[in-house]
Amino acid sequence: MPATVGALAPEFTLKDQDQKEIKLSDYKGKKRVVLVFYPLDWSPTCTQEHVCLVNDMKKFEQLDAQVMGLSVDSVWSHKAYADKMGIHYPLLADFNPRGAVAAKYGVYLEDKGITGRAISIIDRNGKLAWHKNYDIPVVPDIQEVSKALAGVK
Repeated sequence: MPATVGALAPEFTLKDQDQKEIKLSDYKGKKRVVLVFYPLDWSPTCTQEHVCLVNDMKKFEQLDAQVMGLSVDSVWSHKAYADKMGIHYPLLADFNPRGAVAAKYGVYLEDKGITGRAISIIDRNGKLAWHKNYDIPVVPDIQEVSKALAGVK
């Protein structure tokens, strides 16, 4: 069952591209979290999405939010991708068991073995404040996301 806006966001602990364990609860009471679910490192649409995020990172920082990417790729793929793309926010490896965290948010595409494209905003209290699914070939409108984030207390 997918996570519901207004309910507590599903907790997770995953490793990022630097092998650091990231827990959602580490941000509770501190920052809002923008959780960017994307299918795969290196794909054209995902690459364009991350270019937009990197270019707009100042806006997310001004809104006191932590951006995190999440896909089924391994830590090693994330490391190479982050280095190539100039990504300094965590890229979380939902690798083993494959798609387990994405499934909690209702965005794991089991038949394809990949994470769907979606963005969730989690408020400082750990509640899912905003969520939107996107078609795989669509680059999310980052302005729409930052506008939604600005409305989350």
